[in-house]
Amino acid sequence: MIRESLPYDAVRNKIEDAGSVTILSHLNPDADTLGTALGLYALLSSDKRLKVEIVNASTELPLYLDFLPNFKKIKHHIDYADSVIISCDCGSVDRLGFDLEGRDIINIDHHQSNTRYGSINVVIAEYASASQVAFALFKALYPVKADASTCFYTALLSDTRFFTTSSVNEEVFTVAQELVQRGALPDEIARHFTQRRPLSSLRILQRALTSLSLYHDAEIAALMVTKEDIRASGATVPDMEGVVDYARSLATVEIAIFAMELEQGIRISLRSKKVDVSKVAMAFGGGGHKVAAGFILEDKVSQCGLQESIDTILEKIEELGILDEK
Repeated sequence: MIRESLPYDAVRNKIEDAGSVTILSHLNPDADTLGTALGLYALLSSDKRLKVEIVNASTELPLYLDFLPNFKKIKHHIDYADSVIISCDCGSVDRLGFDLEGRDIINIDHHQSNTRYGSINVVIAEYASASQVAFALFKALYPVKADASTCFYTALLSDTRFFTTSSVNEEVFTVAQELVQRGALPDEIARHFTQRRPLSSLRILQRALTSLSLYHDAEIAALMVTKEDIRASGATVPDMEGVVDYARSLATVEIAIFAMELEQGIRISLRSKKVDVSKVAMAFGGGGHKVAAGFILEDKVSQCGLQESIDTILEKIEELGILDEK
């Protein structure tokens, strides 16, 4: 999908015909899904003809994002029975955490593994963030002011890891410039990412780093945290965002694995420098991007423990020949 073929009229008509909108971000939300959702909330709630709600199924939200406009309006249940759903940055419908059978969905995303579950799918895998997709689509439909620009820029900054990923190109900087011109404040937004870490995030990082193991001639690094580590540190899932990047930062490492033992199973985050780890995630029912993907192990594999889960993933990497791509 390219910008010239974006379904402007179809999206506008779907929203106006419904009269009410439910904006959803994915479970265990990050800055891209929440920034995109809050940006769209800022745009759509300015249209007094519409009823608009913003919802996330997870009860724990990343508190460093509480500076985003309308953050406190995020609910954890859907109140509108007949609203059109706008999903943000979510590759599969089950990751939204609600039963959406029979609902109209406008699917806004940039994951190459997206399952195209929407009535309207606006999925541009070449874009650096879901917010870049949302901005390209909705700026033609609604005025994008400072509140929405702040949210979209925050999402873009996060998903490009401060403009360092391979998805960054001239167009990304053009979008960033346009969002700044419309009111986003880069220094303020960056401060919330870099100077508002809770102590629990450092405590869980310390425990994760003590578990560091290297495999395949140090081309693969693995970190893990147990339920006890999480309890002892007081960490939440949002506090563990970015831990996997410490493993990827090692000079010899091409693939980083971070395994978190949670109540619902073992959550796996995968990162790489060049090779396509989304293939590994998809093999276990997950998804993501080429260099950033993830999934949850809920079956017998997870019941065997963290190390056994890591071993299973290592076997899958070997089977798929992922490291041969570099």
